[in-house]
Amino acid sequence: MTPKIIAQDLWFPEGPVWLSDGSCLVVEIRRQTLTRIEAEGRKSIVANLGGGPNGAAIGPDGFCYVCNNGGFDFRQRADGAWVNHGQPQDYTTGRIERVNIETGAFEVLYDHIDGKRIRGPNDLVFDASGGFYFTDPGKTRANESDRGTVYYAKADGSGGWPVIFPISRPNGIGLSPDGKTLYVAETETARLWAWELSGPGLLKESPVASTQSPHGGRLIHMSPVYARFDSLGLQADGTVCVANLDRGGISICPVDGRTASFISIAGDTHTTNICWGGADMRKAYITQAYAGCLVEVQWPQAGLVLNYSI
Repeated sequence: MTPKIIAQDLWFPEGPVWLSDGSCLVVEIRRQTLTRIEAEGRKSIVANLGGGPNGAAIGPDGFCYVCNNGGFDFRQRADGAWVNHGQPQDYTTGRIERVNIETGAFEVLYDHIDGKRIRGPNDLVFDASGGFYFTDPGKTRANESDRGTVYYAKADGSGGWPVIFPISRPNGIGLSPDGKTLYVAETETARLWAWELSGPGLLKESPVASTQSPHGGRLIHMSPVYARFDSLGLQADGTVCVANLDRGGISICPVDGRTASFISIAGDTHTTNICWGGADMRKAYITQAYAGCLVEVQWPQAGLVLNYSI
């Protein structure tokens, strides 16, 4: 699929959020910003967040909530691409930040959950009750890496708790249209998992699922070829769409046992995320990290309207 380029010269873009005025928010991990891109491609910095802003979502108060991974050590390859080389020397902590997209003012909402330091949060999704789930794959160093966690937290900053632990490099996260199933993609294993929910931040006990995986997840899809899974989005029909690193496209993953498919997106090997917009939610906005682009394609199915979209 050949996309239309909306914006270029983005410094490792991720976390696209479509807004009803036709603009998109993206995070630029290497530039350390939350950035707005108008429909015609004009860019403006909403906030200079520092660290490594990595995922974004609109909350119940209309503010943008950002997973800040604390930063990466970026190095430039011979072909010009800037690539992630793990934890930087100036790293202190990961955090969840709350950004006023009109003024650029922001605050750290969480840097600890349940008494433990947030290491490198990646992506988040809000439920209908006003709380949010977020992934924390941790940080990677030369000879070691942290164990991953999925958390649930309240949007007012009053607290949260771990929902899934341990899990290998959790990245993209989403909720089914009815809000009863949580989906998480693992980067290095290229696996997509599902958990049934009994309430906000609460997993439903599933003896069958617990025999299949250490964390009780139900395996939805595993890439049959080499790829790494990044962030994800859902179509209105409940199908999960996962961005692929090292493969350059989107895995289309039905959750009812049907075979997954793949849509190749021209222009980059490192597709990081997808969201939908437009009057019929059929325009897909996709971030390409190495190419530094936000692109648009006409999608075969409508995207899911997220809670608190503005």
